[in-house]
Amino acid sequence: MNHWLVKSEPFKYSWDQLVKDKKTFWNGVRNYQASNNLKAMKNGDRVFFYHSNEGLEIVGICEVVKEYYPDHTDESGRFGMVDVAPVMPLKKPVTLAEIKQTPELEDIALIRQSRLSVMPITAPQWKKICAMGGVKG
Repeated sequence: MNHWLVKSEPFKYSWDQLVKDKKTFWNGVRNYQASNNLKAMKNGDRVFFYHSNEGLEIVGICEVVKEYYPDHTDESGRFGMVDVAPVMPLKKPVTLAEIKQTPELEDIALIRQSRLSVMPITAPQWKKICAMGGVKG
């Protein structure tokens, strides 16, 4: 199983909305690197849900429930999307400031490639963030 992080601005689509919806498609990704990360996602992969711009924190864990398929909002036909479903909220949101202060996370893509909206998370990074968020990794 691989691990990932996806970003969403809470006013556009929040963790609470995902929980309410029970599942959503992750569309609108137009960056090629982020798109390639979507293509690499497999059913069952776990994904951190990060609130960007407002909050700047990882708030929950979701799971890929449908692998890459065409994004119906992309008129060019070049990009796709995956479906995700909520698994659990973090007991304590993990802020970007906390991540930046944690030596074990200094190489995380969230810091190195801050504008990337879909990124891989290594197994050690996953375990560390889960521990910081009060959930079992």
